[in-house]
Amino acid sequence: MRTISWSPRWFLFCCLVALVGATHAATLATIPATAATETVDPQHAYAAVDAFLLDQLETLGIPGAAIAVVRDGRQVHSAAFGKADPAGRPMTPQTPVLLASTSKSLTAIAVMQQVEAGRLRLDEPVRTYLPWFTLDDRRSPAITVRHLLHQTSGMSSRDTAFEASLSQDPSALETSVRAMAGSPLAGEPGQRFHYASANYNVLGLLVQTVANQPFGEYVEQHVFAPLGMVHSHTTAAAAREDSAAEGHARWFSSFWVRTDVPAPAAGMPSSTLYASAEDLGRELAALLDGGRNREARILEPGSVAAMFEPRTTVDGAKGYGMGWYTRPLVESVDPTAPAPAAGDVPLLLEHQGEWGNSHTYLAMVPDSRLGVALVINGNDTAAPSRLKAIDTNILRILHGHSPVPAVVFEDWLQQFSWAVSLGLLLAELLSLWLSLSVLLRRRFARSGRWAPLAWAAAALALDAFALWLCLVYAPARFDTDLLVIVRQFPDVGVSLVPVLGLAILWPVPRTVWLLSRVLHRDPRRTLKP
Repeated sequence: MRTISWSPRWFLFCCLVALVGATHAATLATIPATAATETVDPQHAYAAVDAFLLDQLETLGIPGAAIAVVRDGRQVHSAAFGKADPAGRPMTPQTPVLLASTSKSLTAIAVMQQVEAGRLRLDEPVRTYLPWFTLDDRRSPAITVRHLLHQTSGMSSRDTAFEASLSQDPSALETSVRAMAGSPLAGEPGQRFHYASANYNVLGLLVQTVANQPFGEYVEQHVFAPLGMVHSHTTAAAAREDSAAEGHARWFSSFWVRTDVPAPAAGMPSSTLYASAEDLGRELAALLDGGRNREARILEPGSVAAMFEPRTTVDGAKGYGMGWYTRPLVESVDPTAPAPAAGDVPLLLEHQGEWGNSHTYLAMVPDSRLGVALVINGNDTAAPSRLKAIDTNILRILHGHSPVPAVVFEDWLQQFSWAVSLGLLLAELLSLWLSLSVLLRRRFARSGRWAPLAWAAAALALDAFALWLCLVYAPARFDTDLLVIVRQFPDVGVSLVPVLGLAILWPVPRTVWLLSRVLHRDPRRTLKP
């Protein structure tokens, strides 16, 4: 278990906040945990959040971050820290960032708009609107619009992966959904939660079809424009024109590097929308205010309530609404106070976005009408829990509690996948060198009859292990295909590509060459010293 260290600057700031708040200590101790949002001085909380983010940028080396906080239908705080690119351009609350999975909340809004318009019905099968839609399973015709929204369609994330695509063609969305025809289902539609971004890609195509308008254009006109989200975009090209932040990845768990990771058009509804922290704050403010902002209404209150309702259980007290995870807001509870009853803890709606080079977080507390939007132009794919801890600690600070050290809970393969792939590459290179040494030098002639065959078997075993790990175990472990791993985990991919090349291309010529030498060797030389 690893923890994030705290800098002296953060320690001193905490001491200052503690001194300022000392006069309120006796009062706070007698107030129930659920009332924390009503007793915390907002300005002190915002200052503490900013100091915490600055500390995390310094401690973890994060390139840049921006945050927006909303209360009661309006944005009350925004701030940005660090750099948007290696040239040193400052990060701002208006800087667009690749959203990854927080794109889903925007797609859910578009779907519910079409439900309100009568063009979509939640419990209607997808094939009502896309007659050609099918998967490689006889149960796929039973998938409904609601199943897609609540991630209960039964689709598998691995078998419907799109993240490795490079296409920016507007037709890529429909092409990718049609390509799912050969994908099996992982479960019975409507039975259980199984997260797959493809659910929201299908939803995007549904909106595109019933609205008779490209999905990207629809979102720009009916979601971004009414909310005043002027720094939000549906394509990478448009985001770059608006000075989007450049993504970074943490290579070898050691240093941050500007890294290009594919953001395919096929994943626009689920993963590849762009927005600034300030714009995301506008989305949250509208949802917390029943679907309207000061200028326009994007949804009716009933539609917003339906989005917030968890219709499926993820695990324990955690559920999933429409583009939102739901759970008790444990960060509002004083860890030193007696545990409150389950019903006394406010409901939290949240979603994180994890891409190979960005991290985003959205959170809403309907009871207090509090919303938080955080964007970071980097991600640590070996241990994303480090950045996820920032999300939850911001909630703690806003509710008057101190942040807690992060705990890295990813398993050994994810944490050290770069080391495993590098070790495999070194082993394959050593195997190549020894093979050539055996085949090209006189030591081949001096070896016994079975020694070359034993060496060939050992080399084949190494190749088989590398192929099993790369093609079978790792895709199953990460619930995606190998190409996605190579492109979303860049420090892993840089070693895996040559490993696969050697394990696939070299074994056959090596074995044929070796057998040929064994069969044609001079038997009189085998016994010579």
